[in-house]
Amino acid sequence: VQLQASGGGSVQAGGSLRLSCGVSGDTFNRFAMGWFRQAPGKERTFVAAVSDSGLRTVYADSVKGRFTISKDTFKETVWLQMNNLKPEDAGIYICAADSFIFGDSAFARPEEYDYWGQGTQVTVSS
Repeated sequence: VQLQASGGGSVQAGGSLRLSCGVSGDTFNRFAMGWFRQAPGKERTFVAAVSDSGLRTVYADSVKGRFTISKDTFKETVWLQMNNLKPEDAGIYICAADSFIFGDSAFARPEEYDYWGQGTQVTVSS
């Protein structure tokens, strides 16, 4: 399974970005998908996840109401719409996939995911 993330960039605080993560190499609908953020010198932190069906979404408290994750089955892509960005949202955003995740708490654990993309950089200036 290969994951290809894109859509990062530099924005001012309050701006928006939409990240995408394309999936290839296996049946897209098998996978729950997650986004994690890696800031310099910090641990990888959970941002958002969507279930394999696309019907269940989970968000970190810090992004609730500002970020939206969704799956596009036709394009085999997961999207992360990020609105009202804050400087603390900056970092490398990495998408991940796994075919066997159950429970909201599991979505937030990096060790639950078997497949990882390379990440895309998000910079937010104040």
